[in-house]
Amino acid sequence: MPGAVVIYVHGLWMTGVESLWLRRRLERERGYRLQVFHYASAAAPLARIIEALRDAIAVVEAPQVHLLGHSLGGLVIQRCLERYPMRQPGRVVFLGTPVAGSRAARRLAQSRWGRRLLGPASTEELLSEHAGRWAIGRELGIIAGTMALGFGRLLLQFDEDSDGTVAVSETQLEGATGFVTLPVTHSGMLVSARVAREAGGFLEYGSFGR
Repeated sequence: MPGAVVIYVHGLWMTGVESLWLRRRLERERGYRLQVFHYASAAAPLARIIEALRDAIAVVEAPQVHLLGHSLGGLVIQRCLERYPMRQPGRVVFLGTPVAGSRAARRLAQSRWGRRLLGPASTEELLSEHAGRWAIGRELGIIAGTMALGFGRLLLQFDEDSDGTVAVSETQLEGATGFVTLPVTHSGMLVSARVAREAGGFLEYGSFGR
């Protein structure tokens, strides 16, 4: 939809700059206006982060406001919408978001320096296994990667499909509208033309493969 805005929420240890190619593709191919929500992913507590996202969403004037979260960014979006409903219509897409917790994060957190690297928000969200449900009332599409190359491989060996950092099963969320796996790594999905096409299609139509 012309004039629609997409707010991109980055993941742990990221700044939003890493999404440049993804954002450019969505702007060029779909006509979206992209904004980046930046937060101190390894330092700020989760409650403060979601309050800041709420405030960033609230000031956007557009016919639709979509939310696009990579990794931890998806969980930030989910917790924000659970607590603070949006007034603007729009859809949500998660990219490699470990909604069921992260085995790689739990392995990293076994050491004191690892927990410090993760920070309070990741410690709160990623260290426990939890079977959640999407019950927010807006359409959610989930993209998971199956190319197992990444930081997580340094911490453990996955016994199932993964993007090298997050297992496919860790991205699955009951109540999601759509789910698709693509042959990309956890970080590689941010530069993948196919990921951009699928994410843009879902934001526009509410389904993958359009």
